[in-house]
Amino acid sequence: MDRKELIKTTFLEKYGYVPKKYAVGPGRVDLLGIHTDYNDGFVLPIAVDMDVIICGDKRNDNIINIYSCNMDSKVSFDIENNNYDENEKWSNYSRGVIKYLKEYGAEFGGADLVLESNLPIGSGLSSSAALESATGMILQALYGFECSGEDMAQIGKKSENLMVGVATGIMDQFASCNCKKDHALFLDCRTLEYKQLPLDCSMYKVVVCDTKKRRGLVDSEYDMRRAQCFEVVDILKEIYPQKKITHLRDITQEMLEENKDKLSFVQYKRAKHVISENDRGLASVEALNRGDFKAFGELMNQSHDSARDFYEVSCPELEAMVEAARQAPGALSGRLAGAGFGGCCVALVAADKIEEFKASAKSYYDAKTGLDSEYWVCSASDGAREI
Repeated sequence: MDRKELIKTTFLEKYGYVPKKYAVGPGRVDLLGIHTDYNDGFVLPIAVDMDVIICGDKRNDNIINIYSCNMDSKVSFDIENNNYDENEKWSNYSRGVIKYLKEYGAEFGGADLVLESNLPIGSGLSSSAALESATGMILQALYGFECSGEDMAQIGKKSENLMVGVATGIMDQFASCNCKKDHALFLDCRTLEYKQLPLDCSMYKVVVCDTKKRRGLVDSEYDMRRAQCFEVVDILKEIYPQKKITHLRDITQEMLEENKDKLSFVQYKRAKHVISENDRGLASVEALNRGDFKAFGELMNQSHDSARDFYEVSCPELEAMVEAARQAPGALSGRLAGAGFGGCCVALVAADKIEEFKASAKSYYDAKTGLDSEYWVCSASDGAREI
């Protein structure tokens, strides 16, 4: 049974009738832009062809019912009394979208919904943003209100920040809502201006390599890295009062080097990564526009090495997977995905070498770590949409 049939059958079992609309919200993987989003920098994600699929129909009241096939759990709440759920925490991503869609001015009522995800949780593919975008899209499909992909991304971010309580940047939600098939999305996290850059997935596939090491320390370390970045901003702001410095985005490599002695070694390293990662993001536009996959793969490798050495968000399992990926046939790159500290590595691999790549990487990694790694071959997908 395919996934659409699965949620249709489940919907019939749970609610006693057939759903009217279906939507998907894809996960995403970042190809460049490690920890640059909250520094007002540049990111380069794709939406992957793994997603949250959701079906539903309108109700004639203000009650939202959501059943998750993955969690085997159902929540019910009134739109007008929609608060954080301590017991069914998975539902808060959808609850937040519903709450902030209402604040946005969208007009909708209740709905019966069923969802299913094939995104591995905790692997760095942003299953949370996928759920947020799928929730917004199914309500839009059912009720027909206007909400652009850009605005829906902001609503998803607000849900994650305020309802769930995670201080993420905009990249995950923006990618899930606005990516385009066979393209990478180059996003300026300050202005939210973006470009679709060609990424021909018939020639090279994106392979997501799951270390099976679930991400640890992410919340505390994420907050620490963020604070360290803004410490640098505060110091450089005093030195350059004539410049409008609000984020590391506003600081050049030259400014950083000139004032290295005024920073701690840790502060210097954090800033060095972010500033150089923004430079790599800009270089990626040129590389992809001219179809230079080799140059782009090298930028991905540099991105990982910088995040490991200067931002210190890798771990032994990620390093083993990056080694495994880079030595495997057909690989142009191996780079940590997401926030780091575990989860997945992402590799750009020649389409005709995929099976050799997977066999080699798995043999190398599993032997080195004793873990049972898993691999997903992805193409760049369209963002959230009705199906």
